[in-house]
Amino acid sequence: MISINNLNFHFGSRPMYEDANLHIKPKDKIGLIGLNGTGKSTLLRIIVGEYKPDGGSIQMSKETTIGFLNQDLLSYETHESILSVAMQAFEEAMSLQHEIDQVLVEFENNFHDNLVDKLAHLQERFEALGGYTMQANAEAILEGLGFTTEELKQPLATFSGGWRMRVMLAKILLQKPSLLLLDEPTNHLDLPSIKWLESYLERFEGAVVIVSHDREFLDRTTNITVEVSNSKLNLYPGNYSFYMEEKVLRNEIQKGAFENQQSQIRQAERFIERFKAKATKAKQAQSRMKQLDRMERIEDVAPDAAKVNFSFKFNTQPGRHIFRLEHMSKSFGDKVIFKNTNVHIERGDKIALLGANGKGKSTLLRIIAGTEPIKGKRELGHNVIMSFYAQHQLESLNVENEILQELQQAGSKKSEVELRTLLGSFLFTGDSVFKKIKVLSGGEKSRVALAKTLISEANFLMLDEPTNHLDMQSVNILIQALEQYEGTFVIISHDRFFVENVATKIWYIEDYELKTYPGTYHEYEAWMEKREKDNKKAVAAVPETKQEEKPKPHREKSDFAQLTNQLKQVNRQLSEAENQVQKLELERAAYEKQLADPQVYGDIEKLQEVTQQFEAVQKKISTTQEKWEELMLEVEELEAKIAD
Repeated sequence: MISINNLNFHFGSRPMYEDANLHIKPKDKIGLIGLNGTGKSTLLRIIVGEYKPDGGSIQMSKETTIGFLNQDLLSYETHESILSVAMQAFEEAMSLQHEIDQVLVEFENNFHDNLVDKLAHLQERFEALGGYTMQANAEAILEGLGFTTEELKQPLATFSGGWRMRVMLAKILLQKPSLLLLDEPTNHLDLPSIKWLESYLERFEGAVVIVSHDREFLDRTTNITVEVSNSKLNLYPGNYSFYMEEKVLRNEIQKGAFENQQSQIRQAERFIERFKAKATKAKQAQSRMKQLDRMERIEDVAPDAAKVNFSFKFNTQPGRHIFRLEHMSKSFGDKVIFKNTNVHIERGDKIALLGANGKGKSTLLRIIAGTEPIKGKRELGHNVIMSFYAQHQLESLNVENEILQELQQAGSKKSEVELRTLLGSFLFTGDSVFKKIKVLSGGEKSRVALAKTLISEANFLMLDEPTNHLDMQSVNILIQALEQYEGTFVIISHDRFFVENVATKIWYIEDYELKTYPGTYHEYEAWMEKREKDNKKAVAAVPETKQEEKPKPHREKSDFAQLTNQLKQVNRQLSEAENQVQKLELERAAYEKQLADPQVYGDIEKLQEVTQQFEAVQKKISTTQEKWEELMLEVEELEAKIAD
């Protein structure tokens, strides 16, 4: 499908890739991982042609179509409805719809055979492109990504950046490209939408490359992991969890090889130093020097991820009861958020607040913080010192301050050594602590704001989406910080790995009330799945109300015979379609085997040839399966008519 060979790419004098190689095959589900700044998003832009490589080649088959979701799409604005924007994916079908409408208008005054033939041709092509189902498909995907039916008609310009990104994702998914490139697709999705996307990608028949810092998402959507490290693309044939295990083994082997080589080098250097001046051994010493010069050096294993070595303590101990809400109600105009809700937080609670966007999660944190008016009683406990982190607070950072200076002005009274130790835990080391806030990336600003929150000596933290824009290493640091934090906290996050590792109690909003599950995220998820299954069984078990049977209409024998013959013909066609699908699937399996052969994907011309043959068979299977589904529906309709 796509072959990247000996890729070289530089940003200025900085090498991003040096002789990097990667082969993307049909149906590959690749998770592209690495530290921030290693070039993951850059690689996606090189693949789509936005950036030109300095060396090497990127080859792809002519049939390859690419859908690229990236953060630049946030800037797209229009007053068209979100449904119209999503349906731009059906460009050819929409154009045909316009032509069909024009022909139908012509029919009113000019009905002739040529026009009938033209309409038939247009309708046939329109149907082949899925024109009759395109609006239903667009609505289904948009609603899967969290939009209500009423919102589909609203202009894109009225939605925030995160919701616009969902519309652009829907448009890309509707285009059904043979390769999806997704750059941080979960950044702007809530948990129900992430689960929907996981389910969609599991069924998606093309190839996918995903850049993400969400471990759980990568585990559920990928079967290959590619790590960007040392300007290379290192492939691991499994999901993220497999990568973590395999990397430990590879590091052990590499560490052993490195240490063995270092021992050999030290021995050779001692020999050279000892005998280079002796005439009888000078030739051997020179030979050893040449060997060392020619030796391909093995790199040492990079150190483990940064660890928190800073104690997050507070001087004021709160009472047992941290916070209470009694009979609380909250509405925005006609939109009800909470009704008669009670909230109770006790000292030491580690709470994660989960749920879909728009249900009131952030509103609840603002209510607890006292910045949102309510009906009901709000009570903060004795000696409770609160600190609230949210994305909008990044704007409160003084952009002219240096990082260290920003923390010094936070009023914690900690020494420069203590603050630099803390910043080291948040990946700001050496002179980087003197960077001005205004030159930092979004993720770097998030880390500074989080560090400020944690040194505030608050004994009650509220963190709204703290992992947004953080890479995996930074998420690990935050997990470690919260694990050793002795106070109380409430977090909102859609990062399930993060939630599982820090929360011991789950809050969720249901029927306008806040409800509690007393356990970890995975226990909560299993409980919710069981509850949903039990509810479905209960609904299915309710007997339907018997309706008065109506007399069946009298049918002539000739009608019955005609329907029976028609059913036989359709069943014959159905059997033929089934046989054809089986043959095509065998043919596809043969091509898949070839594509997995190193001799094939190492030969660019052969790879292109086999890929084209594979994609042609894939199209035939898709067309035949659609025909089979239509015939099945026809069989069911005929059987129902005969039964009547």
